[in-house]
Formats: sequence, structure tokens, C-alpha cells
Amino acid sequence: MLRPMIGERLKELRTTHKLSLRDLGSATGLSATLLSQIERGVTNPSLKTLRLLADHFGKSISTLFETSPSMDTAHVTRPGERSSIDPDGLVHYERVTYGNGKLEVLHGRIQPGEASSDELWSHEAIECAYVLSGELVAEVDGEVHRLGPGDAITLNSTTPHRYVNEGEEATEYLLSVTPPTP
Repeated sequence: MLRPMIGERLKELRTTHKLSLRDLGSATGLSATLLSQIERGVTNPSLKTLRLLADHFGKSISTLFETSPSMDTAHVTRPGERSSIDPDGLVHYERVTYGNGKLEVLHGRIQPGEASSDELWSHEAIECAYVLSGELVAEVDGEVHRLGPGDAITLNSTTPHRYVNEGEEATEYLLSVTPPTP
């Protein structure tokens, strides 16, 4: 389920930059109709759409979840209160960390036969996937790494990669990314 704050945050960024829906659509290659639907919480943006928007604004995807306060003190996040997205319906991510722009920790749930993206992709970051339950296949530049509960993989995210659930049950994993990915 998409939390409405992504749409609200997108509208805030767009209006702060004095862009119309049409202007933002032209700049990102996305339709004004799609952008309007995202802002109104009518549709879930794909991960690719989130990346295009974050890249346009020079921000990480995490900034589309909510306004990020400074981390002068500790901040507790609780289940049911965290922002989450289901990009493309491929994987469900719940944001564990409260955004400080330096570290992103996501709790991922991926159903059997699904993948984190349709194709391998790369970005500027280091990431670590730690499997909590189920089986996760990490495809990294043509190599296949099969992971079970307790296994982890750390990779340079500039190498094309994606995560796939080839098992018969849902897989849960923690994904830590630094810096947060645009």
C-alpha cells in the first residue's frame, strides 16, 4: 500500500521548484496524468518512476517518503507507522530508518516468482541484503548468489544487480544502502 505522504512530498517538491505537472512530466519523461495520480495517492509509482523523480530533484528516493529531520537525537520507528511503498508490485519495502540522508535501511518482502526490478540496474552506493526468512537470489553482474536465513551479501551497487525470490514462500530481508539511492 502506498502511503499518501509520497504524493504529498512530490507535490511539495514540485511546487517548491515552481513546476507544473506538465513541466515536471517533460523534464522526467513521465506523463502529467501519472504525476497527478501519484500526488493524489490514486496510483503507486514504480521504482523506476521514483528513481526518475528523485534524480530530477537531486534527492534520494528516501526524500520522497517524508521530510527528513536532522538526526541530532535518536528517533524510534515502529511497525505500522513507517512509510512504505510497493513499487511495480514487485517487492514491498518498509522504511526502517528515519531519514538522515546518509543511511537507508529497508525491510523488504518479496513474493515467490517476483524480483526487486525487471532488469539488473546499478546506482552509486554500497548495499547489504540480510535474509530474515525464505530464500533470496542476488543476481550481480551475471553471477547468481543463493541466500537463506542469516545469509547476507554486500555489494558495490555500481555493479548491475537485482534480488529475486525463486522459492515457494515469501522472502523477508533487510536492505541497507549508503548513501541512500536516488
